[in-house]
Amino acid sequence: MRNVQNFVIIMLSSLLISACGESPAPLSAPLGPPASRHIAERTPSSVKYSVIYSFKGYPDDGADPQRALLELNGTFYGTTKAGGSNSCYDFLPKGCGTVFAVTASGLEKWLYSFKAAQPGGVNAQLPNNLIDVNGALYGTTSGGGLHYGGTVFTITTSGKERVLYEFGSHGNDGVLPSAGLLNVNGTLYGTTRYGGASNYGTVFTITPAGKETVLYSFKAGSDGAWPQGDLINVNGTLYGTTFAGGTSGYGTLYSLTTSGKEAVLYTFGLRPDGELPNGDLVNVNGTLYGTTEKGGVGLGTVFAITTSGQTDWLYSFLGKPGDGASPHAGLVNLNGSLYGTTSSGGATNHGTVFSITTSGTEAVLHNFVSGHRSGAYPDARLIKVRGTLYGTTAKGGSYVQGTVFSLTP
Repeated sequence: MRNVQNFVIIMLSSLLISACGESPAPLSAPLGPPASRHIAERTPSSVKYSVIYSFKGYPDDGADPQRALLELNGTFYGTTKAGGSNSCYDFLPKGCGTVFAVTASGLEKWLYSFKAAQPGGVNAQLPNNLIDVNGALYGTTSGGGLHYGGTVFTITTSGKERVLYEFGSHGNDGVLPSAGLLNVNGTLYGTTRYGGASNYGTVFTITPAGKETVLYSFKAGSDGAWPQGDLINVNGTLYGTTFAGGTSGYGTLYSLTTSGKEAVLYTFGLRPDGELPNGDLVNVNGTLYGTTEKGGVGLGTVFAITTSGQTDWLYSFLGKPGDGASPHAGLVNLNGSLYGTTSSGGATNHGTVFSITTSGTEAVLHNFVSGHRSGAYPDARLIKVRGTLYGTTAKGGSYVQGTVFSLTP
């Protein structure tokens, strides 16, 4: 158990440090990212950006929100990686993270504060994305639990939390989930970054009652390693990305049946294309769009891959001046255009919100500024609610502990 605990603590440290649609354009053959598409338009004058809430941090509030929001009945729910009232390990002394609720008018309620794992306990920390299952919230944590390998938990909208499963419970179990869950006909699917038969991560299923099964174990060969982004469901087949592995070692986009049959659709990094896909995928009329953190002719890319594996590279980020760099999150489709965030780059190298058409024309909609009340370093996927985009920044805001913001294109 001591060896398992030490492994998990090391892995958690690395995670913290690294810490109505328009039909898509016809896809070309798989080529490198097109330099001719570096067309960063001026920020449209109609864009309206507002900070909804600024986190205050430990010990009175959450801090460092890095995951997507969930809108439920007019209230936004989310998680913070730090903050709360309970100190964690030495490398995270200012709270183990929280679950919070906030209204569009900025009224925030702290629902739950995670605790450090203790021998014999079922506490957890470092929560990921939340999903709604019949009015209850379900999520994962990247640490904690009896075996120090992370947990699956559920929490009511009034703040009553319950651990459903603790990873590391059997020999080939996954550990340390970095993504949220996906609900397919009442069964929940998710990924762990490590563990499994070869210790390169797993895809698992779990019932709402807490019965977990490993569906697939990655081998770090051509199939990929270290899955991170959320899974998506397209006509009963699951799709996701691995951050590493594949023929080149720079990640894969894969499909998986609900019976566990895996197929690699694309291996990143074989050409001068994107490397290290980190965010969630989005399906637009049968084409999967996403981002890579590195690669391209600049600092990360936006890509399009059909479910049959046909590939197009829409955009390569250039960083300063004016353009974003290193997108950590996936995209959202709003009225036929895709919207996302970059964690760095922009006017002062503190991140951007951008839009991109399915033909590859990009526009920077907002530049984040360090030390400014508008926030800095967005890491999470945006969500859309009635034509407005909502998201979080990991830093910045009135207390420099992160923000919840809205943006109307």
